[in-house]
Amino acid sequence: METVLQLPDSEEPCTIREVVEALRKEKLFPRHESKNWGDWIHLEGCTTVIAIESMRGLTSAATVEHGDNEREDPTLAIMKAFGKLGWIGIGEDGEYPLV
Repeated sequence: METVLQLPDSEEPCTIREVVEALRKEKLFPRHESKNWGDWIHLEGCTTVIAIESMRGLTSAATVEHGDNEREDPTLAIMKAFGKLGWIGIGEDGEYPLV
């Protein structure tokens, strides 16, 4: 399952560092990995990963790729972290606020 997240068009992009710090504040242990085909945020002890679009260290869109059989589901903490940065979720029914 995937969850699409983005900043509203009216907002300026944030840095990947800000995203990583927001995840840490929610008691997650993120590790940013930059590859030539894209950026990823891995969460220690989780199979859930965050594919994050970035351009020169700035980002305004991400996809949470939910892992299977998580000991503790990190989804709520991820949504809180992105929500505190002003991001929104995008679903079949349109935009929705993050917790």
